[in-house]
Amino acid sequence: MQKHLAAYNMDVKRRHFLLFLFTLFLGTAFHHGWAASAPVIACFGNSLTAGYGVSPGHSYPDELQKLLDARGYHYRVANLGVSGNTSKDGTDRLKDVLALRPQIVILEFGGNDGLRGLPLNATKQNLEAMIAALQKAGVKVVLAGITLPPNYGPDYIQQFNNIYTSLAKKYRTPLIPFLLQSVYGVPGSMQEDGIHPTAQGCRQVALNVFQALRPLLNK
Repeated sequence: MQKHLAAYNMDVKRRHFLLFLFTLFLGTAFHHGWAASAPVIACFGNSLTAGYGVSPGHSYPDELQKLLDARGYHYRVANLGVSGNTSKDGTDRLKDVLALRPQIVILEFGGNDGLRGLPLNATKQNLEAMIAALQKAGVKVVLAGITLPPNYGPDYIQQFNNIYTSLAKKYRTPLIPFLLQSVYGVPGSMQEDGIHPTAQGCRQVALNVFQALRPLLNK
């Protein structure tokens, strides 16, 4: 009798274990299935998007994903940032973004153009070409603006800043006037190069982006 009871208990434990594994498998499969089918928010830009100088998992797109998850928004954030890219590089990579069929694109280019003193008209044309192509494909665009250090002179900086405001107005896109708002000049938020945010800074950048994104999101 005891042998039969022990065998029965062992069988019950085995069944419970198998049921646990099956439930775990279903949960994992569901999670991956949801992630694959969730609408895509593509963060498209240069080193500020790529997360230059911060540990993996701490770029602003990573932090944006955490924000969205914590607030119950079901989107998949894709990081399409490449360090060193200019706006011309962005136009060359646009097909990679469109291949993801994103619902929203955070467009962040121009900083390297300005730092290198590239012609402002070319920067504006490249940004405009990307915005127009994305909108034509049915993608919502959020334009992320940036500015330049004071040593570039007030006239040049003003013309540079106007690129973003004029394009946002023309194409009626949400605008983040300065992506590094509440980051630049804040202790602990900028790396030693004075250009790229730290992990702390990336969390604030994600908040800046989220504020601009929120009217476009659905739960």
